[in-house]
Amino acid sequence: MHSRELQETEYHSYYSNYILALDETELLEAFKNTEAELLDFIRNLPEDRLLYRYAEGKWTVAEVLQHIVDTERIFAYRALCFARNDKTDLPGFEQDDYVPYSNANNRTKEELMVDLKAARLNSVSLFHTFTREMLMRSGTVSGNQLSVRAIGFIISGHLKHHLRILNERYL
Repeated sequence: MHSRELQETEYHSYYSNYILALDETELLEAFKNTEAELLDFIRNLPEDRLLYRYAEGKWTVAEVLQHIVDTERIFAYRALCFARNDKTDLPGFEQDDYVPYSNANNRTKEELMVDLKAARLNSVSLFHTFTREMLMRSGTVSGNQLSVRAIGFIISGHLKHHLRILNERYL
């Protein structure tokens, strides 16, 4: 499944920047490449930068990393529901409400890396099992249509989006 096959009707325009951040790529390659990019970033990050925030009220590096993991897990659940033809209208989630309860600022770089790898392994394993028909299925999140294959690209594009922000504003 390739990103150029996605139709704009498969996702809300809010997600366009995430999908465009990937350029043109194959779905499982996007998972592999963005994971490698983020793990490389974390490995090269000094431990004392985990609690850095570039402005008052902004998330710390650790909170951004935990947000990436939390978001991946939520989107993977959505993909599973839609691939299994669950017609339940799924709710959105308020990312700013998750962060204060994530305990991210009490985690080590290694713990965050393990969590990221676990979430990504789950996503790759899940998407690897999806047939073409399953990838084409869609469901509703907060009243908007979202296809399974779009979710896969959104997961990787979201990671890439935040990696760009980390490099631009946090380093």
